[in-house]
Amino acid sequence: MPLSKSPAPPSNTHLTHYKTLGLLITLYLAQGLPAGFITQALPAILREYNVSLVAIGWSGLILVPWGLKFLWATVVDGYYSEKIGRAKSWILPMQGLSIVILVAVAFFEPHNLAQTPSVITLYGMLFTLSLIGATHDVATDGLATRLLKAAMAPKEPLTHDMPVPSPDSVTQTTNHHHRQSQGNAVQVIGYRLGLIVGGGVLLMLLEQLGWRNSFLAMAALVAINTVPIVFFKEHAHTSVIPSKKQVQTVKSGSLKALKNYLSHHYQYFWSSREMLAWLGVLLTYKIADGISSGMVKPMMVDVGLNLQQIGFWATILGSAASVAGAGVATILMKRLTRFRSLLYFNLAQALTTGLYGLVAYGFYHQLLTDFLWLYVVNALEHFCASLALIAMLTTIMHYSRPANAGSDFTVQVCLLTVLGGSAHFASGYMAHFLGYQWHFWVSMLIGFVCLTPIIYWHKLQNNEK
Repeated sequence: MPLSKSPAPPSNTHLTHYKTLGLLITLYLAQGLPAGFITQALPAILREYNVSLVAIGWSGLILVPWGLKFLWATVVDGYYSEKIGRAKSWILPMQGLSIVILVAVAFFEPHNLAQTPSVITLYGMLFTLSLIGATHDVATDGLATRLLKAAMAPKEPLTHDMPVPSPDSVTQTTNHHHRQSQGNAVQVIGYRLGLIVGGGVLLMLLEQLGWRNSFLAMAALVAINTVPIVFFKEHAHTSVIPSKKQVQTVKSGSLKALKNYLSHHYQYFWSSREMLAWLGVLLTYKIADGISSGMVKPMMVDVGLNLQQIGFWATILGSAASVAGAGVATILMKRLTRFRSLLYFNLAQALTTGLYGLVAYGFYHQLLTDFLWLYVVNALEHFCASLALIAMLTTIMHYSRPANAGSDFTVQVCLLTVLGGSAHFASGYMAHFLGYQWHFWVSMLIGFVCLTPIIYWHKLQNNEK
């Protein structure tokens, strides 16, 4: 009598799922490390080495690739080695290049940063690192989506040509959705940990280990986080596998697909007065934040905080306040409309920006001596910024069509990011000519003005209904 193959015990399924979660957290951690350095640590470091406020302001352009990543997203999705794996073909070289750039930064001489050629060289390396990170993000998000879809239908590999079978029971459905939510949480946690380590922890290490050793340690951490993806067998764990026909279509038509989306699908965003008004909200929502945020860390340096203090009290605790803000936002938005959430939360962020101006005025006129006030305002600003961001992302999802949800969402986020980041360059000029207190007060006023597109959008929304 032939022996039948016994099914795998349930523990194996759970073990595979936890391995997937472990892989995702390492990938998003590796992605968040350089991003944390660029966004959180760099402004403070530059000011510590006497870089001018104008030059610091221009550092915002380093993040432009994150706002333009939709332009090459289809290429990342369509061109890969089947032998290596769809995502691994991009993730492995991107993490390898990240390590190379971080090692190069480690051997950069920071004491020359006050000189323009040295700043340009560093910005060039970091722009490359940002481009690598944005590309890594596209591939990692794709892998995460496929892995989490596999958790929803784990029984057998599927092609896109086959319908997804319904779960056998309500229990299965609940478990699979729970697994997917765990994966989504891990994505956020991993990236946040990367931001904290690459931002706050790095600033603290610089005081203890010095420039070279700190960045070599950062490169080593990225290398360690590369090990799981090296040994990960993508095809064995990814249930949603593109059919050969679809693979050929995507590979031959990635650029064509992008061109089609740009020319055809973008008309959705100007299909009505309401949508045009929503574009106005997207283009202006982060301008005030982009202008003000770039000068917070330089101001902290100039009032007397060292890098270790900025790393812990401003960056790490600020990140904790952001997480708290995200939690509070989910509660408040159950009681508020999208319009009220956007209006109230953005108003709150503008007001906290003005508080930075009061703190700067207090320190420069010897009215304040305790750094606690600065820490409190920084935490409040991070809290309110998180409220505003959650409200915006929720509304962006509302305006993302089901058939084009990924593209619509990405395009809107990119518009939000690229203009807010580009406005960053003006912050240096404002702070240089106006001083910190007036810089933040003017930023607050700009924030008030940027409430106007929200009110106009709401008015048109009601009229068209």
